Amino acid sequence: MSARSESSAKTPAPKGSQAGEAAHEPPRVVARRTIHTGRKFEFQALTVELPSGKSLVRDVVHHPGAAVIVPVLPDGRLVLTRVYRAAIDQWLLEFPAGTLEKGEAPEKCAARELIEETGYKGASLASLGWFFTTPGMTDERMHAFVATGLTHVGQRLEEDENIVVEVISGADVARLIASGELRDGKSLVAYFHAHARGLLAPGKDA
Repeated sequence: MSARSESSAKTPAPKGSQAGEAAHEPPRVVARRTIHTGRKFEFQALTVELPSGKSLVRDVVHHPGAAVIVPVLPDGRLVLTRVYRAAIDQWLLEFPAGTLEKGEAPEKCAARELIEETGYKGASLASLGWFFTTPGMTDERMHAFVATGLTHVGQRLEEDENIVVEVISGADVARLIASGELRDGKSLVAYFHAHARGLLAPGKDA
């Protein structure tokens, strides 16, 4: 275990909800201490100073960011993965995703993870933007993409990965969401973004 402290810049105060309303002074992170450095993440204790002058400590996970991909075949079927998640000791149905390597651009991560986890290479990747996954406990930013023009080149799983590829029709994916069988948060957000932009129709190029 390692410990490290560093100062943090003040977060800009939010603007008032009405014209002329004074902005509220926000809490601010004044120090960070690394409790443990894992293989991919850092576990940190943040010292937060409140407007009252009091301070408190929040334990968080510092995350390098990740990418999730919605792969769409020409006939409109979607490529998903069934992944064993040790944190909940269950297999989850998800869209392929992975953590950004140091200095890696999100689109590079998306292209790499798509091949590694599903065995498909995408001719086109369209960005759906990014979102915070669980801001109450981590600063992870999840970058979402739609992949089209898929060619099967074979999986390239890492030694510790347990992943089964499942190709499912768009209608069946919608039913799995409605029934609660597909309950992975990042997959749901990416799916609904892609659906809202009309990118899940058969033959639709991203």
